[in-house]
Formats: sequence, structure tokens, C-alpha cells
Amino acid sequence: MTLTYNLSQIDSIAKEVLAFADQRIILFKGTMGVGKTTLIKALCRHLGVEEETVSPTFSIVNEYQGAQQQKIYHFDLYRLNKAEELLDLGFEDYLQQADWMLIEWPEKMENYGPECFTQLDLKLANGSNRELIAINKC
Repeated sequence: MTLTYNLSQIDSIAKEVLAFADQRIILFKGTMGVGKTTLIKALCRHLGVEEETVSPTFSIVNEYQGAQQQKIYHFDLYRLNKAEELLDLGFEDYLQQADWMLIEWPEKMENYGPECFTQLDLKLANGSNRELIAINKC
């Protein structure tokens, strides 16, 4: 799936991503400032999160409560120095749960990532538009 959008369309894009995703683990790839966190905030709203969602840049992971008591984990791996730090976070335990995992900077996971996931590649397009390419992998 390929979509071109601007930030005023973020809520409809979030709905399309959730409808497309085969997995509850979504990886967000893209350069700094492309809108990964903005899209995650919209996804969290559509998953029923009522509290404010913020980037977990310093804490690495934030946990949110969605609709029907589902948990949503938002990981920002930007500050990881090495992939082994994921083990200290209990990352493997998170992967075993049936909850949502929204992961920014997944390239920092190296060999610790999930087998099955939905990957979103985001990039700036013309003007203030973004391009999103979504792929389900398993």
C-alpha cells in the first residue's frame, strides 16, 4: 500500500494503516522529522487511547491503555547505543504479548526484532506532503 498525504489527513491515514496492518507490531522507518511520532499519536487515538501520547525518546518505551483494556507500547529506539540494550528492557517479553507495539527506529533492533510485522516507510514528498509505503511481512 502506498499513500501520499498531508498532516491534515493524518486521522484518515491512521485508519487506513490499522485496516491494512496484518500484525499488531508496526515498525516506523523514516528520517528525523518525517512524522513518525505524529502518525503514532493518530494511531493511538484510533486505538482508544485517551491520555496524551508523547515520544518516549528518553524512556525508550511508553505504555498506553487503549479500548477494551488493550495495551499499546510505543518504542523510540533512537537513543539505543547497541541492540543488546533491548534485552535489558525485556523486549523479548513484549514481543510475546498480544498487545500493540509501535516501534520507531527499528533498524536499531538488529537481530532482536520480530519475525512478523507491518513496516511503514515514511518520507517527505513534494511540498508538505508525506509518502507512506506499508508492507506486511511474515
